[in-house]
Amino acid sequence: MHYSTLTSHLTCFIFHTLFIPLLFSLSNLPIKSTSNKISYITFIMNSNLILPLKYPAATSTTSIVEEKFCAYYESWLKQLEVHLQQLVLGRHPNYDVVVATLTTHHKEFYTAKWAAARDDVLSFFSPQWASPLEAAFTWVTGWKPSTAFRLVESLRTTRAPLTSLAQLTDEQASSVAALGARIKHEEQKVEMDLERLQMAICDLKMVGLAKMSSRKDVNETSRVEDMVGVAMKGLMDGMEKVMKMADYVRLKTLKGIFDVLTPRQRVDFLAVFAMLQIQIRKWGKQKAANDTAINKTTNDTTATANNNDSTTINNIKNVNLIALV
Repeated sequence: MHYSTLTSHLTCFIFHTLFIPLLFSLSNLPIKSTSNKISYITFIMNSNLILPLKYPAATSTTSIVEEKFCAYYESWLKQLEVHLQQLVLGRHPNYDVVVATLTTHHKEFYTAKWAAARDDVLSFFSPQWASPLEAAFTWVTGWKPSTAFRLVESLRTTRAPLTSLAQLTDEQASSVAALGARIKHEEQKVEMDLERLQMAICDLKMVGLAKMSSRKDVNETSRVEDMVGVAMKGLMDGMEKVMKMADYVRLKTLKGIFDVLTPRQRVDFLAVFAMLQIQIRKWGKQKAANDTAINKTTNDTTATANNNDSTTINNIKNVNLIALV
């Protein structure tokens, strides 16, 4: 089957069984009406707008790490789509080779991520390379492991077309469910560690440093800055540790699911998993492009209205001056 045809089938499946339920679960979305949400996402999916490869040039507040990783992430996603196309076109008939290729690609991503995080871990908690939509679905700098189990279950119960996961046995389903329960527990541990780290910013030591920093004592400035630097380094080390813990849970999730699935099922799971990543990226870019266009139109309209108001005021002033003369 042609790549674009399968892409269309999988996109429709992701849209109806995965993306909409996840989107509806987000309480902070501005769109409240279910029908409006469906209409909005349908518009995004049916749009043929060609999106730029990268977001606008980095601002002065963007770090070098962010710039480099943004370029790497775009390149990594582009290569992931190439792997997906080759998979769908049957360029790799050996299932084990396909799984090895795709898992290596994912491992390379985490290797690059961890290397970059050593220099700027905060960039991964508020990534400039992610659209607001992608950020809404981010859990501790990446995808939430539990969503992988939701993906497997959806593919099985909805009898998704063109995927062997529809034939998942009851024994396999039971094993996946048991693994999901264990992973859920590990997710909670990561969230607890992150919460403890976030609360640490308000402990007595940090409050004391904040008070000292607010005082305008020139003689103490250097010493206080050194103390703040040491404290912040401790917090950044903790953030990096939590990020890696979350990534280990993600990798453990993939390995655990692979251990349950057959070679063909692993390939189909990776294909849909890759499709989901790629489509959310495209939908996010589409929404960002639409928002930019709307803002530009609004600003242009406001500017025109202001100019008209200024012209009217000037005309009134001129009339008054003529009357005085």
